[in-house]
Amino acid sequence: MPEAVQEALHEVGVGPWPGGPDAWPTDERYDRELLAAGDRRNVEDRYRYWTMEAIVADLDERRHPFHVAIENWQHDMNIGSIVRSANAFLAAEVHIIGRRRWNRRGAMVTDRYQHVRHHEDVAAFTAWATDAGIPVIAVDNVEGSVPVDRAELPERCVLLFGQEGPGLSAEAVAAASGVVEITQYGSTRSINASAAAAVVMYEWCRRWA
Repeated sequence: MPEAVQEALHEVGVGPWPGGPDAWPTDERYDRELLAAGDRRNVEDRYRYWTMEAIVADLDERRHPFHVAIENWQHDMNIGSIVRSANAFLAAEVHIIGRRRWNRRGAMVTDRYQHVRHHEDVAAFTAWATDAGIPVIAVDNVEGSVPVDRAELPERCVLLFGQEGPGLSAEAVAAASGVVEITQYGSTRSINASAAAAVVMYEWCRRWA
């Protein structure tokens, strides 16, 4: 198979809107530049040619009532991947605790569609959660944690994740109303932080979505 044909088969998205400008939809949600040039973004087909603002507005009408929070003391590379998963599972918001800067590469631009809030420290995050009346569920394999498949997982909650290696800080665990872990069956003590986040978000969606 010619190389040009192989590249076309693997190309993501769609080309220019068929029929040219005279056939363009008049709905304000559509982006005229995308209609003209094509839409190669990593978005669901229903959002093809839509402006970013229109996509966010549509997501905002359907977001799930769970939030995701991540401690960020060491510039953890997993944060971007967790943001991407939060977008995929339609989390209400992602909260970054600690360092304001985080590596966005793993997010694959999904942070453009996902609301992200920063908190200076655990105390500031806890104050926000208390004011919002949202319980914090910590995710870590520490003593006293309950397997997530058997644990109470409130419909409205914040799923709090730690960093690769050290996990959650003692202050973060103390601030949580419950601590859950993921049952494992092999020899390793823990799994990748972004993988763990995806598992727990999926478990929430399995129960409530």
